[in-house]
Amino acid sequence: MLELLTGTGLALAAGLNAWIPLVVLGALDRFTGLVELPAGWSWLANEWVLLILVVLLVVEFVADKIPGLDSVNDVVQTFVRPTAGGLAFGSGVGATTVAVTDPEAFFTSAQWVPIAVGAGLALLVHLAKATARPVVNTATMGVGAPVASAVEDAGSFTLAFAAILAPVLVVLGIVLMAIVVILLVRRRRRARAAGATEHPFTVD
Repeated sequence: MLELLTGTGLALAAGLNAWIPLVVLGALDRFTGLVELPAGWSWLANEWVLLILVVLLVVEFVADKIPGLDSVNDVVQTFVRPTAGGLAFGSGVGATTVAVTDPEAFFTSAQWVPIAVGAGLALLVHLAKATARPVVNTATMGVGAPVASAVEDAGSFTLAFAAILAPVLVVLGIVLMAIVVILLVRRRRRARAAGATEHPFTVD
């Protein structure tokens, strides 16, 4: 169960920011004893791979905070975040961490299964994020873009570390994300209803 929560937390984190969970996994494996990646995923801890991931993280960090450019970035990330989510889930469920000392064998028996699951989870979060961002930008005239992006980055970091150090907390993260999505959907519906009231359809 903890392995599943670890993979889920990392995949959800990738849905918010593709590179954060990969950087966290690789860095913790390379520089600390908190994570021991399985043999098939040890490349994440390579110093050149980490350097490339950090550069990509900085690029997304900046692009996601500029109104307009953030939406373009979300379009590009439609392919990147699910891929990162699959990698994060696949490496996370097979890793030995401070919370998971004996990863379940069935996760590695069919390697495409955890990758597919992680990609699906990351895609769901990405779609929610990409849908919500234009709403936030419109409601705040773009001022809310950097704030929303910073919150998402913080959420991604929190989920990634929680998945590794205390996987049970991932459940709380899932609940909070669901609440945010529900609130955004309701707000969008109210905005549409208000727009329909202001501009009713009339027949001459």
